[in-house]
Amino acid sequence: MPIAKPEMHFFICNSYRVSGQAQGACNSKEAGDLLAYLETEILDRGMDAQVSGCGCLKVCTEGPVMVVYPEGKWFGQVDEEKMDAILDAIEDDEDTSELEIA
Repeated sequence: MPIAKPEMHFFICNSYRVSGQAQGACNSKEAGDLLAYLETEILDRGMDAQVSGCGCLKVCTEGPVMVVYPEGKWFGQVDEEKMDAILDAIEDDEDTSELEIA
């Protein structure tokens, strides 16, 4: 049976380690709270997307970090305000390059 695949997949670094414990730069900057916020925003906006927390994305100086696929766009220093700007731009099919990690 084929599975339904979302149009987009958001990954938020939670600095998970091999042991499964969340620690590190992104986690210490409340990245875990961003997972719940993003999930709520996607549902409220009716977006066809999946949200996942992931291990360290190795851009700790830019944390919290989020990557959006299939576009492969990387965003740093993400908080709720920046998350809203990113989602607004995606919904409006606008350029997000000013919000991305250079």
